[in-house]
Amino acid sequence: MIVVEDLHRHFGAFRAVDGASLEIATGSITGLIGPNGAGKTTLFNVIAGRLKPTSGRVLMDGEDITGLAPHQLFAKGLLRTFQIAHEFGSMTVRENLMMVPGNQAGERLWNAWFRRGLVAEEEARIRRRADEVLEFLTISHIADEKAANISGGQKKLVELGRTMMVEAKVVFLDEVGAGVNRTLLNTIGDAIVRLNKERGYTFCVIEHDMDFIARLCDPVIVMAEGKVLAKGTVDQVKNDERVIEAYLGTGLKNKVVAHG
Repeated sequence: MIVVEDLHRHFGAFRAVDGASLEIATGSITGLIGPNGAGKTTLFNVIAGRLKPTSGRVLMDGEDITGLAPHQLFAKGLLRTFQIAHEFGSMTVRENLMMVPGNQAGERLWNAWFRRGLVAEEEARIRRRADEVLEFLTISHIADEKAANISGGQKKLVELGRTMMVEAKVVFLDEVGAGVNRTLLNTIGDAIVRLNKERGYTFCVIEHDMDFIARLCDPVIVMAEGKVLAKGTVDQVKNDERVIEAYLGTGLKNKVVAHG
């Protein structure tokens, strides 16, 4: 689904992404882990069009999508969520979902004035779709709540719900578990697995919660200092000496080994 070839993103002399190459297989839930400052979110931002790469390429289904804007990638089915949810706080949860589909008839002034039946019909269809998404995510009970008033975990579910309002192919999830209690995190995990199994979504997940990664992800890719360090199953990367050193540092690693 996604191929990243020798990707670089520099900020002056700082190389946030420094020659990263990786593949995300169609139909997989791929984990992306690494210590703080490894370049994970910058990599996401380049793939998702929020940042231009310094050099390198990104391919989606064999097509070069390097440097395309987020709205162009959205139209191709590449979506991302954010570590801090980006909701429209004054709108209801349902309305947040209904905002997602593009090119709605009501966005054109002519239709709003002279084709109100068409606008109403489309709005009713989108509303039904939003209600189906809310039921799938088990949050129908907050459909009419203002998005600003719901919990952080519920906001993450709403962000996931947005990806279900269009024909998503690959979804990049940035720290979906950040600030989320364990119960809601399990709900989010269940939804990701169901979307993957039942609807064929491909996911790439940045997350620091290794239990969450272990439950969902295979393979797992490890980044450090802007580069891809290792790839494999959770057990393989957890036991990789390079990964241990990247997380703990050489001195701490030796203490861990010495004391078991």
